[in-house]
Amino acid sequence: MNIALLGATRGIGRALARLAAARGDRLVLLGRDRGTLERSAADLAARTGRPEPPVVECDLDRPEDFGAAVDAAFDALGGRIDAFVVTAARFATQEALEDDLEETAVLLRVDFTHTIVLCEHVRRRFEAQGGGTIAVFSSVAGDAPRKPVAIYGAAKAGLSHYVLSMDLRHRDRGIRYVCIKPGFVRTQMTAGLPEPPFAADPDVVAARALRAIDKAAPEAYVPAIWRLVMLVIRHLPRAVMRRVGF
Repeated sequence: MNIALLGATRGIGRALARLAAARGDRLVLLGRDRGTLERSAADLAARTGRPEPPVVECDLDRPEDFGAAVDAAFDALGGRIDAFVVTAARFATQEALEDDLEETAVLLRVDFTHTIVLCEHVRRRFEAQGGGTIAVFSSVAGDAPRKPVAIYGAAKAGLSHYVLSMDLRHRDRGIRYVCIKPGFVRTQMTAGLPEPPFAADPDVVAARALRAIDKAAPEAYVPAIWRLVMLVIRHLPRAVMRRVGF
């Protein structure tokens, strides 16, 4: 496949890029820092023995550049992309967000509004080429109200709603949306945080996510146990949720 990856320089995105490159997919890497992108491209070339994948600068907090970045990504792969994957996101603890409203505004823009706007640019290109897959990493944090992730979870709840709704709207037209919902993943973003049960490494999450992208599954929990965990949490009484810290 021809795959565009936004957020391929660290964590889950880097693991996903390595898996896709290892099996022979053609990649274009997108991110906000060209130097980091170029180092990631060189790493993939060293691992596969093939030329470095092209890189395109794309900052999720600069929506005015989205159109040009999406066009450049398509051009880098000969005018066709089969799957556009968004792993990039912003995270902060609930306490940090409550203390810093500016950071709250940035997180809500990046994780919700701007991610959707970027996907809309991609959708228009997929309409022009006759179809494609838009895979977006949301989070189990958006599945149910929880005290530790109230604001971050709100952004991810809205993002999940968008991705799943757009799949209903456009799948019959050849544009498939994949909503990927990781649980707690051991990455730089979560370093120092207490680990809940079922914490996973990026490689495990990336392998499951890539299978979901290949199948264009509308929704994928990674690891899969989180589907059951969140089903239970959604049915717990509010009185219980007020007492627990999960």
